[in-house]
Order: sequence, then structure tokens, then C-alpha cells
Amino acid sequence: MVTQRYAPLSGTNTNTNSNTNTGTGTDSAVQIPLIGLGTWPMTGVECTEAVTRALEAGYRHVDTAENYRNEDAVGRAVVGSGTSRDEVFVTSKFNREWHGPVDTVRAGLEAGLERAGLEYFDLYLVHWPNPHLDRYVQACESLAALTEAGLIRSWGVSNFKPAHLQRVLEAGLVPSVNQIHCQPTDAQWDVQEANTAAGVLTAAYTPIGRGSELLDRPEITSIAARLGRTPAQVVLRWHVQQGRIAIPKSADPQRQRENLEVFSFELTPEEMAALGGLDAGVPSETRQDADEFGH
Repeated sequence: MVTQRYAPLSGTNTNTNSNTNTGTGTDSAVQIPLIGLGTWPMTGVECTEAVTRALEAGYRHVDTAENYRNEDAVGRAVVGSGTSRDEVFVTSKFNREWHGPVDTVRAGLEAGLERAGLEYFDLYLVHWPNPHLDRYVQACESLAALTEAGLIRSWGVSNFKPAHLQRVLEAGLVPSVNQIHCQPTDAQWDVQEANTAAGVLTAAYTPIGRGSELLDRPEITSIAARLGRTPAQVVLRWHVQQGRIAIPKSADPQRQRENLEVFSFELTPEEMAALGGLDAGVPSETRQDADEFGH
């Protein structure tokens, strides 16, 4: 089984039903595995089977969301896997209808936990800021309170631009994670820099792009050939070597195993720079504008 690598989350709660430190034996903070399994758009049996296979392969981080309509399928896999619950890090996210005071966010949380058949989420995120509603700061305040109450282990945000994050910081709050669309050709360096300056970890969804366009780039395939690795492994190594969490989606058992096997090699500074230099400076076709899109 592949050994995972973990990073500590700031501003977390260790007094929920799970307080086991699965990443290291020395830090009391909640530990998040650097490689997670993305599950969108899988649902139903397909999703449950994919998560089950991933857990068998050594994954210990699964990413879901209310809007993915698969919290139930993910929960069935986690509960039925035979893996201790405190060894599996489950991230979920909630929609804009739950943005508001503590009771409102708590209602969304409890609905999600009921769907998943779980007692807690390890990380719970505001999925989109929906700035036109102007309730995302209040939603973050509620998440912080729910973490202190022990109903979730940690909280964070997703798809937050620097301006959105700044308003949260001005309210005296620091999310543990900002999960964003991030890949070498669209790294959103401005968002990453804002995250780092605030002490917020960056988690990358769509980390290896969609389809084969990114993975067919000669800058990547040449490195993969030299290392005897797959192009996807090279890109995922680029993420984790910079301290990012990466959440690739795959239902294929072989690719799942390959995507997890990125901790036994390193990229040279020149190779890291080559991948970082692929950023086109424009949003990819798969990235939505968080000022205009949300749910």
C-alpha cells in the first residue's frame, strides 16, 4: 500500500469524534492527506465502487460536495470499506442556500451528514462565494463556530478570489484551505500567493486538467520519459512538491494507484520551473469566474 503524505491544517478542532493524527505523531493539528480522490461527476454505484477501490489502494482523502449529488455514495464507501473512520479524511462543501447564521449553516451540515451517513466531516467548505448574496463572510463565521463546537474538524473555502479571501480575513477569520481550479496551464498564482500570505493551504481541483491536452504537452511527456513516470504523476508531483493538496478524479484502479504514487521521486528545480512556465495567463475553458458563477 502506498504511503500518504500529510499537511497540518491551521485553525482546526481536534475534539470531534475523531482526534487521531493519521499524518504524523507529533502535531496536534488535523492532518490532511496531500493526494485526495476527486469524485465529481460520479454518482451512485459508480462512485461508491470508485471510492472503495481508492481506499483499498491507500487513499485516505475523499472529496465530495452537496452539489455533486454523491455524498451518499461516498459515505457508503467510507462506512463499508473496513477502514477506520478516523483514518479517512472526508471533505464536503455546501451550497449558497445555507450561507447565513450558525443555525442555517448547521442545517446544511446536518443534511449533508445525513446523506453521507457520517457523524462528521473532516473539512467543510463554502463551495462558492456567491458575492452577489454578500453572505459568504457570515457563512465563514458560522463555520468557525461549528468547528469550535466540534461538529466539524476544520473549515475552509473554495473558489475564493483574493478579494473574497481578504474580506474573510478582515473579519478575523482564517480558512484552513482554499480549494481552487489549479493546473500548470492555469495555476492562478495570484490566488495562491494570497492564500500563502494568509496562512491558507491551497487545494487544487482539476489538477491534471480534463482530457489529454495538458498531459500530451512535450514539456511534461519528456520529464515523464526521463523519470519512467506517467505524465499525470509528473503533474501531481509538481503540485505536492510545492505544498499543494491535489485532488485528481479517477475511477480506473490503475490510474488511481498511479496518481497516489508521487512521493518516491522529485522534480528538479528546472523541471519545476518548466511546468510552472506553462501558465498561459488566461483562465482555462474549465474554470468558472467566481464573481459570476456559483451555487
